[in-house]
Amino acid sequence: MMKGPGLTPKEPWQTEAVFANYAERMPVDVPSVPWIRGYTTRMSDKAGESIALCVSTNAPSFVVEVLRDGVTLESVWKSGPVAGRWHRAPKDCSVVGCDWPVALTIDTGAGWRPGGYIVRMTTVGSQGAPDTSEHLFLLAPASGQDRRGRIALIAATGSWVAYNDWGGSNHYQGLCGPKGDAFSPVLSTQRPYARGFVSLPPDAPRAVLMQDPAPMAAPTYPHMEWAWTTGHSKKYASAGWASYERHFMRWAEAEGLDVDPISHVDLHSDPGALNGYSCAVMVGHDEYWSWEMRDAVAAFTAQGGSVARFAANFMWQIRLEDGGRRQVCYKYTAREADPLMQSGPRNRVTESWESAEIGRPGRDSFGLDATRGIYAGWSGCSPRGAGGFPVYRPDHWAFAGTGLYYGDVLGRDARIFGYEVDGLDYVIRHGLPAPADPLAYPRDYQILALGLAATLEEGPTILPGQSFLGTEDAEYAALILTGRADAAGIEQTKRGCGAIVHFRQGRGEVFHAGTCDWVAGLARADAMVEQVTRNVLHRFTRTNLLDADNGG
Repeated sequence: MMKGPGLTPKEPWQTEAVFANYAERMPVDVPSVPWIRGYTTRMSDKAGESIALCVSTNAPSFVVEVLRDGVTLESVWKSGPVAGRWHRAPKDCSVVGCDWPVALTIDTGAGWRPGGYIVRMTTVGSQGAPDTSEHLFLLAPASGQDRRGRIALIAATGSWVAYNDWGGSNHYQGLCGPKGDAFSPVLSTQRPYARGFVSLPPDAPRAVLMQDPAPMAAPTYPHMEWAWTTGHSKKYASAGWASYERHFMRWAEAEGLDVDPISHVDLHSDPGALNGYSCAVMVGHDEYWSWEMRDAVAAFTAQGGSVARFAANFMWQIRLEDGGRRQVCYKYTAREADPLMQSGPRNRVTESWESAEIGRPGRDSFGLDATRGIYAGWSGCSPRGAGGFPVYRPDHWAFAGTGLYYGDVLGRDARIFGYEVDGLDYVIRHGLPAPADPLAYPRDYQILALGLAATLEEGPTILPGQSFLGTEDAEYAALILTGRADAAGIEQTKRGCGAIVHFRQGRGEVFHAGTCDWVAGLARADAMVEQVTRNVLHRFTRTNLLDADNGG
């Protein structure tokens, strides 16, 4: 989610960094400053299909290497020298795409393993030091392969598009609007990824703070400060393969699990994308979905498929157009600007799933809602909070083998709780949480763990006008939940939570750990987080030896 429009920047990493990638695509057109960028025409393909790569460079030639990003980084394909061509991108390329011609195609071969593949492009023959850039595509198994026992990883590519600020605009800030300073409700996938979305150094900070701030210290934002000093996108910690899906894929592969990544475009365009799987997984910051994507998951669970959602911030409905090459989301401005508010159908308006126009809250699919949670573990939103999930039902099957007790904090040292979380309105009875409105949830719905969150920064060290997040998110959540965005509405809704829940959905099940940073527990080898993940995936792929009905 990470703030709506209207913030007056106060620090360098809140101003120039927003537009740094606009300058990135407009290099000095001289041989002494080599420059190369590129993108694939599709986010995902199946083994055996060809990948089309569009490239612009001011170098005489370039080479391409493709690497599978698994437990090890494995080189699988290399090109010879390819003639370089310079193609200027439109000023509004974030919106309309770069429209660069295909420079070469990559034949994947039927034997290529499913996974995330980094396309590394390097200039050759220029006077200066070579320039290198990276893109990424997802590869699923060839058509007809047996999917039994395999896991479908639904990569949060809607969030990748929404946060990608290459070209100057995304769904948060940009170069659009009458003054040339507004976010864009329309974004193209036909452009490179900003630096940090494909790969990151191991020491790149995550948004969730690893250290508690000193007493009376003003909020700091280490990940944005790091991005500003290293030339990475300000949004690298919000979305992208490098921060989220990569960590899950590497962990799962080391566990011996077979994982097939698919994109949101796949899920949107193919209602049967999940057919044959018993388990679908989502990880990280999974914020943007279309109606068709939700229908595909609903059909999957109705037929007996189970969903393991280690992700959060299920907030906005999107529309995909032009074969998935264009993503539309008006967000906060939908009621004034989305054409469907006037022409309909209104349930496809691109605002919060919980809005009156859409009326399809996230809890109907995944048991939790974005507006009931939002921020934790960073900025001025519980920066000294629990860090992990306080556990209420340690006897549940998901916690088997962890040694957790009632009141323990799962993932505390790995800081898995944040930076955005999903929650619900709850009550505590006899020391156990339950939905405040039980009729809105399935009968067997259980809250396993629960931590605190907030919709805005507030505290004694935040001066007026100095809040990074501003009040837009808090105002919008209040508007959706109470119908009013004033101080009284904010006071009623600003205290959120993040939860872990489990329930049956159709013939299947849903386990939802409502936090963006669950994968931090896998990347940092937190034994308890790993064991919970293992328990869930083994049960949902029908290989768990534990009693499948224990705690269920």
